[in-house]
Amino acid sequence: MAVPLPDGQTLFLIDLTYTVPLAEIAPLIDDHMAWVQAHFDAGLFLVAGAKVPRSGGMILATAPDRGTIEAALPDDPFHRQGVATYDVTEFKPNTRAPGLFAPAPAIALGGGDG
Repeated sequence: MAVPLPDGQTLFLIDLTYTVPLAEIAPLIDDHMAWVQAHFDAGLFLVAGAKVPRSGGMILATAPDRGTIEAALPDDPFHRQGVATYDVTEFKPNTRAPGLFAPAPAIALGGGDG
């Protein structure tokens, strides 16, 4: 099944690795998450989360080119404080699971007979 991306867009996997103990990362988490949310809001990031075990994080992003992704990274508080490294991998997906990238179904709230 083809992967539906907007024209001119491709996918990128951003592999973020902490370079300091988690105790030094913790005070920066809220600012980092605000940075992540800003890029979700802008349509750059699609999925993000912590690695298990907690050695960094992964971000799936979409952009027209690698430069767009790389331009966003220096604004991350982790980058500004020098507590993480980033490995960006571009890939061109050609298959996907059925339903991936499909609109989410509407969820009815309240009003039950229960």
